Amino acid sequence: MENIFTIQQISKMTGLTVHTLRYYEKVGLLNEVNRDKNGYRQFSEADISWIHFLIRLRVTGMSVTDMKRFSDLRSQGESTISARRELLEVHQHKVLEEIKALKDNLSEIEKKIDYYKEMEE
Repeated sequence: MENIFTIQQISKMTGLTVHTLRYYEKVGLLNEVNRDKNGYRQFSEADISWIHFLIRLRVTGMSVTDMKRFSDLRSQGESTISARRELLEVHQHKVLEEIKALKDNLSEIEKKIDYYKEMEE
């Protein structure tokens, strides 16, 4: 039998607040979250995996709008695999550009540190 988790447990596991989890459900990022007879959310292992992926998308700068687009495509099934891949490739390109910019900025910081070290000697 599959493990079932409460929203509080999911919050602790993922680091997302209960409010954020509810928001993600409200805007359609968490589709079809099961509920018990009292209406309490019941999350599965698959839900946890999806939430972790959403976190990765968000941490790497994907907008909630694009996350929603990806989630909508995902819920439509295998016919949307190419569209999902393309959306992720666009995001990947943006992330790689950000990494390059960070590396360039770090290089300039390192040059300044070296300059100050030379000045101190």
